[in-house]
Amino acid sequence: MPNVVVIGAQWGDEGKGKVVDLLTEHAQVVVRFQGGNNAGHTLVVGGQKTVLHLIPSGILHPGKTCVIGNGVVVDPAVLVGEIDALKVRGFLKDDAQLLISDNAHVIFPWHKLLDSFREKARGGSAIGTTGRGIGPAYEDKVARRGIRMRDLLNADRLRTRIEARLPAALDELRDLCARAGDPVPQLEVPQVLAEFTALGERLKPFVHDASLYLSGQVRRGARILFEGAQGTLLDVDHGTYPFVTSSNCVAGNAAVGSGLGPTAIDKAMGISKAYTTRVGGGPFPTELNDATGDQLRKVGDEFGATTGRPRRCGWLDGVVLRYASRVNGLWGMALTKLDVLSGLKTLQICTAYELDGQKVTELPGDYEDLERVKPIYETLQGWDEQIAGVRTFDELPENAKRYVRRVEEVSGVPVVCVSVGADRGETVLLQNPFRS
Repeated sequence: MPNVVVIGAQWGDEGKGKVVDLLTEHAQVVVRFQGGNNAGHTLVVGGQKTVLHLIPSGILHPGKTCVIGNGVVVDPAVLVGEIDALKVRGFLKDDAQLLISDNAHVIFPWHKLLDSFREKARGGSAIGTTGRGIGPAYEDKVARRGIRMRDLLNADRLRTRIEARLPAALDELRDLCARAGDPVPQLEVPQVLAEFTALGERLKPFVHDASLYLSGQVRRGARILFEGAQGTLLDVDHGTYPFVTSSNCVAGNAAVGSGLGPTAIDKAMGISKAYTTRVGGGPFPTELNDATGDQLRKVGDEFGATTGRPRRCGWLDGVVLRYASRVNGLWGMALTKLDVLSGLKTLQICTAYELDGQKVTELPGDYEDLERVKPIYETLQGWDEQIAGVRTFDELPENAKRYVRRVEEVSGVPVVCVSVGADRGETVLLQNPFRS
């Protein structure tokens, strides 16, 4: 049976959580492999809304095992809160359903403070970070001074690690606060040690060698679903740098962030909205600063699940989708929020850019060039029908079907799933990636 990775094909917020929730029915194990609680996956099942920031979306299915891989940076307090909230609602009845890699790095209070104060210091050059401490935690990881989940389970080692890192973090905070005219936050070793020792005790039943567990599942032929966070254009290497997140969001990182070899993954499935959104700063060629953009934001409820910030909205960008297909090796694509386009008389798809008077069909590698491009659009007719009740592709209005087929042609990727509403059941699955 193939193992599948689900990847955002745009700037995040594409609806990966819903698609993962749907595909979990066919999987036995679901793995988060990068990012942290800067991601927010919104699921609607039976009209009940659930937002998950760290735990894989598959946790809403009984009998499935969910894994937080070594590539994730974990805020233990947020994770404990998610676990408790799920248990109150009748999910996660068996602790064995959730595994946390002992090699996953931990977000500490100084990471969040540094994140926020650094962003404030950037002023007009702000990146748009969520302030959750993700970047500084990855920074410590790469600098070999990070603290991992395994360290929370050893009080003596944890004290040593905190004592080694906190003074330098406070020095930087004092400098940032002095420049901003803000009071310096108070952080002391005993306070942080007590808090994180207690969090370690709460999470101890879930902390395991996730790589060993997953390799065993691969050997026995289990179906594994890898759940990406953010999106391709936010990848630290392949995104619109520096307006990116601090981890690799592309399919190639699924193995690294899970502790598996690359041959463990068979298919990459991209997720794209039927239009485009972005949160925070950075280039966005098809952005609509008009009534249509406002309508997409209102009808699509385009506000961040993590930050609540309004998302920037625009037409679908075929150049971006072709790029996402190239760097991820996409097998197929899920097109989400097609229902949001209902009622628009005409629709536009960006098929190429104009840059310095020349037609450009591939994504420029320099974000400053991307800021200067002008989208070249193709216009299609819209549809008035509401499509939330549609359950087969043939039931879609003719113009909706034409739109989907044109997206396939422009992106070069077959559309294998169409989402027509927020609920799990409001989905048309054309091809199941778990079937060979």
